[in-house]
Amino acid sequence: MLIDATYFSNKVCLVLYRYDAVGYTQLYRLTDGEWYEEIAEDLANLLKLGLQIESITCDGHKAILKAIKKICPTVSLQRCLFHIQNMCRIWLTPYPKSEAGKELKKIIQVLHNIENEADSLYWSRLFRQWYATHKTYIEEYAIHAQTGRKWRKHKLLYRCYSVIRKAQPYMFQYLKNENIPKTTNGIESFFGHLKDNLSIHRGLTLQHRNNFIKWYLYYKNADTF
Repeated sequence: MLIDATYFSNKVCLVLYRYDAVGYTQLYRLTDGEWYEEIAEDLANLLKLGLQIESITCDGHKAILKAIKKICPTVSLQRCLFHIQNMCRIWLTPYPKSEAGKELKKIIQVLHNIENEADSLYWSRLFRQWYATHKTYIEEYAIHAQTGRKWRKHKLLYRCYSVIRKAQPYMFQYLKNENIPKTTNGIESFFGHLKDNLSIHRGLTLQHRNNFIKWYLYYKNADTF
């Protein structure tokens, strides 16, 4: 299963629970954000309906992760590799100035090429070696001379490190089961098509736009079978 959300104007958020293998939407929620209580309720309802969830691939939003760990603790959790890559590319910028940033960017660029356990072990070792080499720089703080307040000097680089470190246990589940998607690209593409179709009907009221989304999801499911 893929879980992801997309946003529209007027703070409308569509949370989608999608069966990737056949492109079928199991459940959706129109709300105003990605909230733990709502996602946990959705997952619990899917289980009550008898759905057997083998794995969940998501982008790592805190609310989604918390809900999965609470409601589906035994399900294989896969973090979207594209999302990790994309976030790190943004934070590192196209042309990192530090050696640590340049090296990490090279490591990140090959993440999507990992195809077996040996590759993942090699990649993980590269990441650990990178951190060991640049730890002092990555962890460096700046301190205000008068207030004593301190902050990370290289906070975006540290953010990249932190995201990868926390995601590592859930980055390579797809190697254990070929049915597990390693990215949420399938659902992102679906969101793109939905927004393209919705953009044709500019000027819809909020209610009519929400109804359009609901009917779009209904007919897309109907086309699946």
